[in-house]
Amino acid sequence: MALPKQNKRRIIFHIDMNCFYASVEMAYNPTLKGKPLAIAGNPEERRGVIVTSSYEARDKGVKTTMNVWQAKKLCPNLTVMKPNFDRYRAASKEMFKILSEVTPFVQPVSIDEGYMDVTETKNYGTPLELAEYLQKRILQELDLPCSIGIAPNKFLAKMASDMKKPLGITILRKRELDRTLWPLSVVEMYGVGEKTSEKLHAVGVKTIGDLAKADVYQLKQLFGINGERLRNRANGIDPRPVDPDAIYEFKSIGNSQTLAEDTTDINKIRRLMEYLADNVERRMKRKNAAGKSIQLMIRYHDRKTITRSKKLQYYVDSKSEILLIANELLQQHWNEEPIRLVGITVLDIEDKQYIGKQLDLFSYEKEASKEKLYGAIDTLTEKYGKNPFKQIYPSEQEQQPKTSFQKDFLDDYRK
Repeated sequence: MALPKQNKRRIIFHIDMNCFYASVEMAYNPTLKGKPLAIAGNPEERRGVIVTSSYEARDKGVKTTMNVWQAKKLCPNLTVMKPNFDRYRAASKEMFKILSEVTPFVQPVSIDEGYMDVTETKNYGTPLELAEYLQKRILQELDLPCSIGIAPNKFLAKMASDMKKPLGITILRKRELDRTLWPLSVVEMYGVGEKTSEKLHAVGVKTIGDLAKADVYQLKQLFGINGERLRNRANGIDPRPVDPDAIYEFKSIGNSQTLAEDTTDINKIRRLMEYLADNVERRMKRKNAAGKSIQLMIRYHDRKTITRSKKLQYYVDSKSEILLIANELLQQHWNEEPIRLVGITVLDIEDKQYIGKQLDLFSYEKEASKEKLYGAIDTLTEKYGKNPFKQIYPSEQEQQPKTSFQKDFLDDYRK
């Protein structure tokens, strides 16, 4: 797909669904509307973690990553539900279908947000009228609220959509940044986290305006090339195109999940790792990909998080290979303190059509002998919808929230 020409002044939308998971549940069950609602893994468990919450719950102090017991202490009448990812995925697909009817230049970035380039879009009036049309249509057809940012580039559109929620429409113009964007604290800038803001504060950069005027050399000393990029963004400079095919670019495939409770039980940890490796293998198969590095993430009971990885001499794509390295990393780097979350990621990903599988003399026979088994499993899986030979995992695993929603489905709206 040919992208719009960059020499024309662009009109970019950022669509951001409001409290998406909670809003989908309210649309599905209207009796929940107007009530404090939270989505959490294992709602019955004291240590279940809040994934998202409605504005009514947020008004009572309920926040993402808070434990269920803490949330209920702040809001005793809080309704807590476990996630229904199939439902959210279906709603996301319908939302992106609506956007794609207006322009082919739609770039999903997650289940509940995406960019549109509407520079060449006609027949809908002004950009503001188009935004009002989309917002109203998504609300009427899907019963879901969204906020829309309108700007000449992706960064400013993203900043704009965050400024008015729920059901907000905000326009950010470059010529007005000195009064709309620059007075904001630098930590409110998209792409600046707490650690980055601490470093910026240490050199006297407190607001986005300070960052826009900061010394480029000093920023590069602190953050490398990203320092200059941050300064450009603060000045409203962002040449990135809205690329509908960006969803097919990937360098890693991973899965992470919170345990039902902090634990040192090696059997529970290994069961979760097997479940994660199974998910990663399935997603790699869908992408027809293989990778050369395995990364293990461990988050402890005190939220301290470590990531450790191993670079391989060969490409891997199977659950057994991924799990072997992940278990090796666990054995080497786990300090035996209680674990809250585990993640497994395959890095240095390549499409299999561009790599030749590296089989040595000893592994060839073993690999060839598995081909009939793989074929049989795939046939049964197609027939019955699930690999009948895979272990059935405890239901608690299904109830735990995934920290990063799988993005493999983001092209579903095109099908």
